[in-house]
Amino acid sequence: MQTTNPKKVFVTRALPDEWLAPLRQVALVDVFTTAERPIDRSTLLQSVAGVDGIVSMLTDRMDDEVFEAAGTNLRVVANMAVGYDNIDLAAAAAREIVVTNTPDVLTEATADLAFGLILTTARRITEAERYLRSRQWKTWSPMLLTGVDVYGKTLGIVGLGRIGMAVARRAAGFGMHILYHNRQRNEDGESALGCHYRDLDDLLREADFVVVLVPASQGAKPMFSFREFSLMKRTAVFINVARGSLVNEEALVAALKTRRIYAAGLDVYGVEPVQPDHPLLELDNVVLLPHIGSASMDTRRRMAELAILNCRSVIEGLPPKTPVRF
Repeated sequence: MQTTNPKKVFVTRALPDEWLAPLRQVALVDVFTTAERPIDRSTLLQSVAGVDGIVSMLTDRMDDEVFEAAGTNLRVVANMAVGYDNIDLAAAAAREIVVTNTPDVLTEATADLAFGLILTTARRITEAERYLRSRQWKTWSPMLLTGVDVYGKTLGIVGLGRIGMAVARRAAGFGMHILYHNRQRNEDGESALGCHYRDLDDLLREADFVVVLVPASQGAKPMFSFREFSLMKRTAVFINVARGSLVNEEALVAALKTRRIYAAGLDVYGVEPVQPDHPLLELDNVVLLPHIGSASMDTRRRMAELAILNCRSVIEGLPPKTPVRF
C-alpha cells in the first residue's frame, strides 16, 4: 500500500475482512462497523471527508451534500447493488465522479426469490406454516388453506431484462404461458423462451401472476396504482422484487383488502424498513419479505467483490468493470 499520500476509501456497511483485503492493498479503508443498520447521515458526512472512493449500499443516499463533504479527491462511488436510484447521477457527473453498480452477479439469486414468492404466495405457504406453528391444525380438511395453481398459468413479467429472463426460464419449467412488457421488444426472450409481448394494460388483464422487475427512476410516479390494480384478474397475484417506489402502496392495500386481486408477494417497499403500523402487516393475503432478493452468501460475496474491484480500479486510474452510463 502507498505510504505517501495514500488513497482513502470509506465503506458504508461492515463487510467480512477477507472481502475487503484487495481494497486494503491499495488504500486506507475505513468501515462503518455496524452491519445491521444503515449509517446515519451525520456520521456519513463526517466519514467521507477527504476520501478517494466510497463503497455504498442501496440504503445510502449519495447526493451533492455527500460529494461536497467528501471533497475534491472523490473519484468513485461503487454501489453494492444492481440498482442505483440512491445516487444523484447528475450531481456525480457534474463533479466527474464515476458511479458503478453490480449487475449480473445477483441475477439468479433474485430470480430464485421472485419465483419463490410466486409459489409461496399462490400456495399460502407462510400462512400455512404459521397455522401449524400456532397449533391450530386439528384435522385434514378438503378446503383447508387452498390456494391457486402455478403450473400452466399465465405469467406477466414487467421488465424482461437479465432478471426477467431468469424468471422466464424458471416459469418455462412450470409450463407457464409467458407474457412480458418492456420499453423495447426482447427478441431473445421471444425466440428462446417463447415470451409474448403485450402492452402493459393487456398484460395486466391476461396474467395470473404479475412480476415487477423494472428499475426505478428518481422522482417518477408509481407505475402501479389504483387503475393498474383494477385491470388485473380477481384471481391474480402481484409480485414486486424491484423497487417499492414503483407501487402506490395505498392502492395495493386497497386492492388486497377488497380482494380486488387475490394476493401479493413483496420484497421491497416505499419506505424501508417497513414501519410497525404499516397496513400491509394486517393483511393475510400478502407475503412480506425484508428485501432479501440477493441474500445468498455466494451472491452477496460476488456483489462485494465486484464493488470493491470497481472502487480499486478507479482509484488506481483504471477503468471500472461495470460503470453506470449517464
